[in-house]
Amino acid sequence: MTDTTPPNDMPPASPGTDASSAETRITDILKSEQDSQGSNVLSFAALESVSVQNGHAHVSLATSRDNASRVEPLRPRVEAAIASLPGITGATLSFTSHRPATPAAANAPAQGGGHRPFNLGDKRRNAASRHAPETLLPGVKAVIAVASGKGGVGKSTTAVNLAVGLAREGLKTGLLDADIYGPSLPRMLGRNARPDVVDGTILPIEAWGLKSMSIGYLVDENQAMIWRGPMVMGALTQFLGEVEWGELDVLVIDMPPGTGDAQLTLAQKLGPKLATGGAIIVSTPQDIALLDARRGVAMFERMETPILGVVENMSYFCCPNCNHRTELFGHGGAKAEAEKMGVPFLAEIPLLADIRASGDDGTPIILSAPDSEAAQAYTRLAQGVARSLSSEHSTKEPS
Repeated sequence: MTDTTPPNDMPPASPGTDASSAETRITDILKSEQDSQGSNVLSFAALESVSVQNGHAHVSLATSRDNASRVEPLRPRVEAAIASLPGITGATLSFTSHRPATPAAANAPAQGGGHRPFNLGDKRRNAASRHAPETLLPGVKAVIAVASGKGGVGKSTTAVNLAVGLAREGLKTGLLDADIYGPSLPRMLGRNARPDVVDGTILPIEAWGLKSMSIGYLVDENQAMIWRGPMVMGALTQFLGEVEWGELDVLVIDMPPGTGDAQLTLAQKLGPKLATGGAIIVSTPQDIALLDARRGVAMFERMETPILGVVENMSYFCCPNCNHRTELFGHGGAKAEAEKMGVPFLAEIPLLADIRASGDDGTPIILSAPDSEAAQAYTRLAQGVARSLSSEHSTKEPS
């Protein structure tokens, strides 16, 4: 039986949108949209649930992985048709596939079902346990986690420019946006495309010499990701295990802010890859940000993840008209903190309007203005990290 009642922590359906009538109309669309052989969506999938929040319809279809690949080509037409219904402004299809229960699972108390997500997270259980650490990212030599103890310190901008800088240094580089609640990669890389899925494997989006993946490629830019922890963990695990990353020298992960479940899970599951890469902590100079940066360093150290170092972002402001330097948030706090914690200090990045503009325009400043002070700082950061990776790799080569 389909439950169309939003959970208590979900916003109510849009005024004037009746859930049962919406489900009926959506079912009609699923029956009417056909492939070249004349088969409709419900020939390959079963409608599992429909919910409508703030005008956006979320439609869950239960199907096998093989059949999901047959439904995928119909997705754009189906989502567009649903979005055109009265009272609905957008639509997202997500797939779940039924898996045979293991003997242990069959005897366990019911946990709400045994479905596994196809592309947008698991609504019922933590899918992170599906992969042993050694099976994740088999072609990736090293992982670098770009993290911060709090949001708003420029972590994503640093991750993007670092990744592009590493690619310019000749490294085969990938970039994963692990911030499910606030994905910024599509805008900052200037890409607005839905990734292709081939035989159940998601193909990353190519941008500026990088392979990239973000939940922002799979949902509308204005859609709020109102997900509980297990759904986030399921999506992150899929990005690690079901994206065709191929052979990479390094995968840069733009971590979500803080020190919660997502950070701990990624650190645990990527331990061997992080051991050949490490974590970079981004902070601003003021004391309140440094307190959170200290917690981030402590978390990674507790997870036995190497600390590559600390980056001080918004280190100073240089007036573009008179070149007068102003230290709006103080200066040198991150460097002093790094020395106190015994970890390297990697770079100080200035506060410049061009950095913000380049992110909004979709061309990282390391490419749009390579001779600028900011781009030079990011380049030095990338060169230092590349040397660290090269040194780490050479020490692991058989003699």
